[in-house]
Amino acid sequence: MSLDDDAAEARAQGWRTVAALHARIEDALERALQREHELSVSEYSVLDVLSRQDGWHMRMNQLSRAVVLSQSATTRLVTRLEKRGLLQRYLCPDDRRGIYTEVTEAGHALLDTARPTHDRTLGDALAEAEQVPELAPLVAALGTLALPTP
Repeated sequence: MSLDDDAAEARAQGWRTVAALHARIEDALERALQREHELSVSEYSVLDVLSRQDGWHMRMNQLSRAVVLSQSATTRLVTRLEKRGLLQRYLCPDDRRGIYTEVTEAGHALLDTARPTHDRTLGDALAEAEQVPELAPLVAALGTLALPTP
């Protein structure tokens, strides 16, 4: 094996490790959020991202990038949440082609009850993953990430 092959294999193994950690966490979150709040991880993510906008509204394409879904998947997800009364969409007053999405009062209420479940489950999943030797360095790295300054 050449040095280039070794580097490629190291990157591939690193990616598999990241994917394994992500899958463990997402599975734990999905089960807890579905069981306790009838929300998927993606639905929770959309509500969470939109709720943190502090009076600023997001266009659908911005939302899809923020929650890492395709625009069509985001549109379907927003439509489901809108039918449940958790989100509302409206046309951008400055650009009639733009559609904004925001969380309704019912959406904020559900998010307020779901956020502790999400945070507790995330903490538990990370604590479990930290006990797996190949995942422990990634969990430690997550703890060192700085939050962006506003």
